[in-house]
Amino acid sequence: MTTLTSVIVILTILTLTLTFFVVDAKQKKQKLQIPFPIFGGGQATAKPDFDTASIGQWEILSQNSGVSAMQINLMPTNKIVVYDATIYRLSRLQYTKGMPCVPYRDDRTLQNKIDCFAHSMEYDIETNLVRPLKVTQDPWCSCGGLTPDGTLVSAGGFQDGTRTIRHFGGPTCKGNNCDWREYKNTLQEDRWYGTQTILANGDFIVVGGRRAFSYEYLPKQEGLKTERIYFFPFLYETSDIDENNLYPFTHLIPDGNLFIFSNNRSLLLNPKTNKVVRTYPVLPGGARNYPASGTSALLPIDLSNQDNNGPYKAEVLICGGNSHDAFYIAETKKTFEPCLKDCNRMIITDKVPKWETEQMPSSRTMGDCLNLPNGQLLFINGAQKGTAGWWDADSPNLTPALYYPERKNGQRFKQMAPTKISRMYHSTSAVLPNGKIWVAGSNTHDTYKDIDKFPTETRVEGFSPPYLDQTLDKHKPIMIDEFTGKNLKYGHKFEIQFMLPNDVGNNDLSKADIKVTMYFPPFTTHGYSMSQRLLLLNIRSISTDRQGLYSIVALAPPSGELAPPGYYLLYVVHRSVPSTGLWIHIE
Repeated sequence: MTTLTSVIVILTILTLTLTFFVVDAKQKKQKLQIPFPIFGGGQATAKPDFDTASIGQWEILSQNSGVSAMQINLMPTNKIVVYDATIYRLSRLQYTKGMPCVPYRDDRTLQNKIDCFAHSMEYDIETNLVRPLKVTQDPWCSCGGLTPDGTLVSAGGFQDGTRTIRHFGGPTCKGNNCDWREYKNTLQEDRWYGTQTILANGDFIVVGGRRAFSYEYLPKQEGLKTERIYFFPFLYETSDIDENNLYPFTHLIPDGNLFIFSNNRSLLLNPKTNKVVRTYPVLPGGARNYPASGTSALLPIDLSNQDNNGPYKAEVLICGGNSHDAFYIAETKKTFEPCLKDCNRMIITDKVPKWETEQMPSSRTMGDCLNLPNGQLLFINGAQKGTAGWWDADSPNLTPALYYPERKNGQRFKQMAPTKISRMYHSTSAVLPNGKIWVAGSNTHDTYKDIDKFPTETRVEGFSPPYLDQTLDKHKPIMIDEFTGKNLKYGHKFEIQFMLPNDVGNNDLSKADIKVTMYFPPFTTHGYSMSQRLLLLNIRSISTDRQGLYSIVALAPPSGELAPPGYYLLYVVHRSVPSTGLWIHIE
């Protein structure tokens, strides 16, 4: 028997086996309500993570997606909505037949012209095909996020878009008829480089923007204006010669308050009373927000040992950036200062919080920090010298770094395989349901350039973290879609069923070996993923039948403060190896 024939036979057997298990499970669903318990329960010691020598792997997903991915959001439809800026009047994707071009006035020539290029597109993560979308009110350097019903809402931008609120998708939008719905002058103040964050009740707050020392709340009803602005002196106080207070890092924490970090300072804001409830120690070393452009993420929120009573720990991570005057030096002298290499974390729910500092493997500005399905974090993209801004950085940081939050200080980082594509200013990335990282964008110019030291990038890459090493496939949980709860209610139990490949009644599996995580897909731009959060859920029980089908009873998060209403990706994680994610909804 040839090697190829052997492989085909093995794959056929595995396919038939999996099909048998799924069909058999459907027939036995009632029996699975009283299966064999997994012994050891919560008292068992978790086994070590599965070993792999992998440092990740890169692949090209698309040679030309048409629009450079300045701003992105993964949608519950398994599409990524991408847009950059209309001011360029150029992209590598033209409108399809039947889409009328956009008339505009050229300020340089004072002539009336038409723009037939798409500045937004919908990227299908399953086929890697794109569909041009029409956005006309310039969304350059805006913000955004997903509403509880799965609508993408984007606020602010540049020039005619600076007070615009845009909507895309949602329950009324079907198939290829979906496009942007734009409402001009619905914001009270200009929001260029502002941050948008979802709150516990599903509303959005938009904080800051260039010369906007305020915040406002977006209306629930599409097309309405915001009611008022709230003056926020903190943003004025944290501005400096280069501003360095743009795209403030804003995280909703488990008590419903907002942690807001700007430049090198932070505080806690109560969005119900609009009062500052506490302040935090200054983070020394330099500036962290745009244009110094460090990055920030909320560490996974652990509910695994809680019975919905709390209190819940919230810990924030802020890493990289540059000196307070680095942008001025880059702009005026085209001298690029080395970026910051430090990475800092603080338990912001502690009575006496303090920063804990360690060093990253390399310095980084304009890089993304993503929560991975298994609780690790990934630093990716950016540069090692300079700042954000056109032509203001050099020395691309090609090497991602994996971060293990549970390890000791000094042992948390591991360098991954480098890419060959520079991802500089205006680059982005996203976690996909299959666990891969979608990487795109990079345009340091005020137009699209094909030939340059850092040309405009419309290629899309996929990065596979170590947990996608093929040697770990035999340990990868396979969730049974039909028997997994997808509509969660706060504080209620729900069921998840999964298999492990080539496993029949593995009594060696302990509850401590399994995690269930929920991931909120963020809006990502300029090195910051807005509203991103990962939760480790409470597993009440795990049981199995003789055919190796496992049943988990898990507890949904108790409130919107922990998990704002909306769509999440649900994962089962087996000793650091995550399943493919399933879309779920919580309210």
